[in-house]
Amino acid sequence: MYVACSTQCFARYPLDQAMRMIAEMEFNKIDVAIHEHGKHLKPSEIAADVGLAAQKLRIGPGLVPVAFSLEILAEDPAEWDRQFKAVCRLSRLCAVPIVSMRTGAVDTPLDGVVESFKELVKVAGADGVILCVATVTGTHTEDPDKAIDLCKRVPGLGLTLDPSHFLVGPNQGRSYDHVLPYVRHVHFRDTKRGLNNFQVRIGQGEIEYGRIISQLARQGYNRLLTVDVCDIPDSPFAVQPEVRKLKYLLESLI
Repeated sequence: MYVACSTQCFARYPLDQAMRMIAEMEFNKIDVAIHEHGKHLKPSEIAADVGLAAQKLRIGPGLVPVAFSLEILAEDPAEWDRQFKAVCRLSRLCAVPIVSMRTGAVDTPLDGVVESFKELVKVAGADGVILCVATVTGTHTEDPDKAIDLCKRVPGLGLTLDPSHFLVGPNQGRSYDHVLPYVRHVHFRDTKRGLNNFQVRIGQGEIEYGRIISQLARQGYNRLLTVDVCDIPDSPFAVQPEVRKLKYLLESLI
């Protein structure tokens, strides 16, 4: 296993500055946020010029992109597909093996989600990319059993495990060990149950990093652990020290 830093940890800064800050913290791998509403790479910009997007990532100070976390907002289906294909081409150019995204809202028909992701897995696979869906509250993966069902119905689809959502969402901290065989990517921060506790200081929450890592190791997991302490407005604590603490903690556990 290896530790990377999400560019979302420094979401308020432009991509080049965020990458410099990540490098200064002695990370050498990054999980790049590709969000249309963000300040880093945007899917529409990538679709306009894949080569330029690849160049922006290569300019980074010794950082290697190892995953993309993707949010596409295009309403036109043809434009949505164009942007997704462009991100997959960028993944191939940059040798990024993982693209992670969310499913639709939990109240959307599951059969339609399954058919859509079957096609997306094929498109991603053509560029050598593993497509993952994140375990996120309010989506079809908020419940471990439903997340597993989706992976079973869409061969080749993996999970991006974000245990914070299993702690504060409908799962309410119950065991989710049965999803681990499907995990291809992990995002970590600290969280505890209760209102406004989705992100707390490292060590003050209930995320069992050591247990999760050890259970993943038993499944033969040898991939990415992403530090994803979100750079949110009006945060009650400084993000950068928490990113550093979580980096050292995860490195001590692998």
